[in-house]
Amino acid sequence: MANATKSKNKKPSWFRRVGAKCKETFSELKRVTWPKFSTVVKTTGVVLVVVAAFLAVVTGVDALLSWLLGLIS
Repeated sequence: MANATKSKNKKPSWFRRVGAKCKETFSELKRVTWPKFSTVVKTTGVVLVVVAAFLAVVTGVDALLSWLLGLIS
């Protein structure tokens, strides 16, 4: 009878693995060196400038190809 109550309270193995993985993840996050807010703002600005530059290039190429297609047809 003692074995029956022990097996009822025992959690499934996948549940233990997920719990262990969560515990490991949180302990790893405590060791992360997070950047300062000013660094985040600067790198976000760089990313936005690069995206805008690519947008301008792609838009220019699209306009050029549309113009050339208009000449052909």
